[in-house]
Amino acid sequence: MAGPPPILCIIGKKNAGKTGLTVSLAAEMNRRGWRVMTAKHGHGFRLDHPGMDSWRHRHEGGAIRTVLSGPRDFAVVGGWPGEEMPLAELVRRYLWDADLVLAEGFKTSPEPKIEIHRREAHSSPIFDPDDPDSARTLALVTDDPTLESDLPLFPLDAPGVVGELADFVERSLLSNEGDGR
Repeated sequence: MAGPPPILCIIGKKNAGKTGLTVSLAAEMNRRGWRVMTAKHGHGFRLDHPGMDSWRHRHEGGAIRTVLSGPRDFAVVGGWPGEEMPLAELVRRYLWDADLVLAEGFKTSPEPKIEIHRREAHSSPIFDPDDPDSARTLALVTDDPTLESDLPLFPLDAPGVVGELADFVERSLLSNEGDGR
């Protein structure tokens, strides 16, 4: 069995467009034949609702975690026993059979990152060349034509930018994966 799939975090400040970029890039990579899976970091969410069986298992039955399983779908809902599980461990356990995992958020994780920055939403990106935590940032996608960086810059609203970004991801993360399709 091959090692874990490469992980690429799509990061950015609030309302920068992380979800749109993640979805567009996933669609393009899938169109190219890659088996893409995603992870989303959030700050509290609910997949089960009061009255639903999964909710009853957790909240009436006291189950720490519940697996919902069907012929084509599954989900795991529950809580952590302590600290949040690291992204790499989530991928190892649940997304192991991907060619590529796109992870929206997870800005503090050690995996490679592409940041999306919208100047209308924020005056500066997260990326700071003087911050060691920025060392894993591979590229910036931005609508700010005045932004200067040693990193590759992708113009956010340029025609074909998602294709160019997919080319970059293939070269940067998938070139040693063989033809995983």
